[in-house]
Amino acid sequence: MFSKVSGPVRLADQVASTLSEEIESGRLAEGDRLPTEVELVRQLGVSRTVVREALSRLRNAGLIEPRQGIGVFVLPRRTRPLDLEAADTKAKVLQIVEVRRAMEGEAAHLAATRATPLDLARMRQALDAIDSAVAAGGDGVDEDLAFHRAIAESTGNTVLVSTLRYLGDVSRSGIRVTRANEARRNDFIEAVRAEHHAILAAIEARDAEAARTAARLHMNHAAARLQDADDGFWTDAEEIEVDLDGAP
Repeated sequence: MFSKVSGPVRLADQVASTLSEEIESGRLAEGDRLPTEVELVRQLGVSRTVVREALSRLRNAGLIEPRQGIGVFVLPRRTRPLDLEAADTKAKVLQIVEVRRAMEGEAAHLAATRATPLDLARMRQALDAIDSAVAAGGDGVDEDLAFHRAIAESTGNTVLVSTLRYLGDVSRSGIRVTRANEARRNDFIEAVRAEHHAILAAIEARDAEAARTAARLHMNHAAARLQDADDGFWTDAEEIEVDLDGAP
């Protein structure tokens, strides 16, 4: 039923996208049972960890339901505002950046007027965590996402926070690709670090307009850095698998 997946982003993102497309297209209809985990591993050419993470995402999105001792079944269709496509092309990642620019610019603007001292401390800790992760040889993806999430949470706007959480997997996928691109050059790494600190500095200064501008500039520069990536980056970037037990 399925072809093997490959590309410059996390395999779990691609598997979730592949299964989601089968469901949305009707090729896997309401009430259909998905192939077994072992069969999905064989057909898609990925590990069981990847399959389990992808199925977990589809379950959280309300697309499938596991039934003890029977299998995993497709749930009835409903309105689903979020496209679960993986960030596997330049166009898709740039679309994610556009959405983040709008939402995170407003989040930073609100954070500058509403963040508590504890919120500011959490943002600072998140930035320190990015540096620590990179120094230890990590990609800093989850720490990067935690920084932006801390800003959103400081706004006290539960709708904004819930929306960003709902977009979490898509945002993580986009951040993973942008950071992989930025890791190619030291000047990119330093630029991203400076942009993050500029956002936090504006929030700490309670300058709402400066915070919004800094957040939007960060997204604009991320898009520019992606445009700078050559074709080889998009075809040969390393695939990353994360054990479910270690995933946030």
